[in-house]
Amino acid sequence: MPKAIHGISVAHFFETYGARLKLELITGRDGLHRLIREPAINRPALALTGFFKYFANKRIQVLGAAEMTFLRTLGEKAQREVLNGMADRHIPCLILTRNYTFPKPMLEVAQERHLPVFRTPMITMNFVNTATLCVDNEFAPATIEQGTTVDLKGVGVIIRGDSGVGKSECALALVERGHSLVADDITVIKLLDERELMASSRPLTRGYMECRGIGIINIAEMFGIKSVRLEKRIDMVVSLREWTPDAAEERTGLEENYYEILGIKLPHIELFVRPGRDIARLVEVAAMVQALKRMGHDPAKDFNERLIAHMAEQPETGKTKSLRLSASTFPREEPSRSATS
Repeated sequence: MPKAIHGISVAHFFETYGARLKLELITGRDGLHRLIREPAINRPALALTGFFKYFANKRIQVLGAAEMTFLRTLGEKAQREVLNGMADRHIPCLILTRNYTFPKPMLEVAQERHLPVFRTPMITMNFVNTATLCVDNEFAPATIEQGTTVDLKGVGVIIRGDSGVGKSECALALVERGHSLVADDITVIKLLDERELMASSRPLTRGYMECRGIGIINIAEMFGIKSVRLEKRIDMVVSLREWTPDAAEERTGLEENYYEILGIKLPHIELFVRPGRDIARLVEVAAMVQALKRMGHDPAKDFNERLIAHMAEQPETGKTKSLRLSASTFPREEPSRSATS
């Protein structure tokens, strides 16, 4: 089930993104427990004039050049009233851009009300854009998927399957071939901007992998730091299944299947595990095919159109022919009993 986020503390925001946003705490350390309850940034232009209808009090409040210039035109009493009015509505914090200095009357009110006030040297527009991405990441819907995620030359793939089917072994073979591990066995997924799924691992297990028969291994130490990625956009899902004689395997690639995560449908293929199959190589090829499809080249559809054009040029036999690529186009050799016993 997706994890619902009802708010993040100002302290968490400061600790996580303070360095990135170049934040300096001026006052209000006792108020860092306050909650940011909406994933957006607000510039309280109208609120500074005393108009609080539709005031977005649940958001981080940012004062830039326009707001600070206006505040300096007010008397000390008016400055106090403005900040008291905002504090009465339980704003989480105030951030001053361009390293502006807070007017002394307002600084005194912030100290009295235990209101966190920060400042940053960043230009207001740049700060708002970057901070919006930060809070959006915190409030993004999240879920956990049981699977191993790898980055195959820019294509993010989740490898799913029952316990012991060979997910980690497949990922290990891919890492040996120069690809990168994102998460082993448990993948944390966030929905960003309601359109993109981002995968990462839990901090405790990042860079580690469990290999049955060997134990826990450190991927970064064995294969180098480039073999581990902190996060990766998910582009497709591969499910590993135990092969059985009645398994229905896809042979043409014309039918597209999907796997849904947080309301987003991802291309999904099933690979059946049996002796002699190089699953890691098949996953690698599947990722490259997906990359081709994103560029507008679908091998199955291209071949189907080629087959239709070829058959259309043949003389009529008097019988209706199916002009569609099917499994019969590529006859397969059934595995012998000795090979599967």
